[in-house]
Amino acid sequence: MKPTMLFLAVSSALCTASAAQAAEQLRIDASHDLAIARASETISVPWTEVNRALPGALIQHLAVRDRAGRVLAHQVTNVLPQAKDPRNIGAAYGELIFQYSFAAGEKSASFTVEKTESLAPVFQAAVTARYVQERLDDFAWENDLVAHRTYGRALAAPAPPGVTKEVLVTSGLDIWFKRVSYPVVDRWYNKGHDHYHKDEGEGMDMYNVGQSRGCGGSGVWDGKRLYTSVNYASWKVLANGPVRAIFELSYDSWDAGGVAVSEVKRFTVDAGHQFDRVDSTFTFAGPAALTVAIGLNKNPAGKGQQPQIAITRDPARGALMQWVEQAGNGAFGTAIMLPGASAYAQDGLNELVLASVASGQPLRYYVGAAWSKAGRVATSQQWNAEIATLAARVANPLRLSLSAGAATDKP
Repeated sequence: MKPTMLFLAVSSALCTASAAQAAEQLRIDASHDLAIARASETISVPWTEVNRALPGALIQHLAVRDRAGRVLAHQVTNVLPQAKDPRNIGAAYGELIFQYSFAAGEKSASFTVEKTESLAPVFQAAVTARYVQERLDDFAWENDLVAHRTYGRALAAPAPPGVTKEVLVTSGLDIWFKRVSYPVVDRWYNKGHDHYHKDEGEGMDMYNVGQSRGCGGSGVWDGKRLYTSVNYASWKVLANGPVRAIFELSYDSWDAGGVAVSEVKRFTVDAGHQFDRVDSTFTFAGPAALTVAIGLNKNPAGKGQQPQIAITRDPARGALMQWVEQAGNGAFGTAIMLPGASAYAQDGLNELVLASVASGQPLRYYVGAAWSKAGRVATSQQWNAEIATLAARVANPLRLSLSAGAATDKP
């Protein structure tokens, strides 16, 4: 598995650019070898390369354009929020991120990054992630297609005497199914529990987590039993749209059959994608490796839905797919893709896909969901095709070449 979906080849023209001979634009050429369409492909360029081509560039005076001259929504990640920048090199910044949709058969595209005199627009966020203190320490995230949440310590805590509160101890991952492209998390929490469990026009929370892994929760598998963490202990947001959100959830140590294990999950959530990327790092001492399981709840439908559930295992892709037909709430799919998976298993609550991990080494996998009433994926065949497309894109990352040059007249 490659460590990133983007391979960066920096041309000599850019490497030799200097502040004394500053270029007026940074050109980015992207190419790939697939014949399929690649919708909402996320392109990421280190800010150091932007600053090398455009010394002193300011994020509020920047434009990213495609070959036709259209301005593309973009973001710049902030990796050192407390950094001072006396040399005006963008010391706090990490990456410039934007997206482009390749049509079927379109195997290359070019873009320019330029300084602008006018202020850059504030682009509408298609992805968000936040700690939800007002709802018992939930952490929720969404893009334009699907939303998720998971649970903090406040939900796991027992109710004090005389107080009625929900109690749920789980590190499973929940799904909120959307039928609109705009953000819904804030509005649904405002509406409250009894409202977002009904479809009032924007979608609904109809997915059942309980004590299961939900959609993509993890644990340690000993061949017979799954050992899992409890609710997350801490969170950290690293980037928050409009194109990409990145955040981490940390889980305190738990006993996995005599081995103390802790975990940090890093989620990368991109606009326009049914799947999130997860990089889970397990830390333990003793054995050289452990078997980790990523799971899907066997019984994710709500009460009274008379679900018909189909499970598909695809060892070649390390994929585990689930399709659920329901009596009144439409159909939905969930899936895990774990490149390099070693086997499959199950316990009383979960379907599992397995992989071996070493302490401190991230395990990368992809977790996603889709709902028939959202209008993009209506059948199990279409859902399986989504996983096939994801696998092809992961196995064939974009190639990027950067060069610096003089600006040209815009169309």
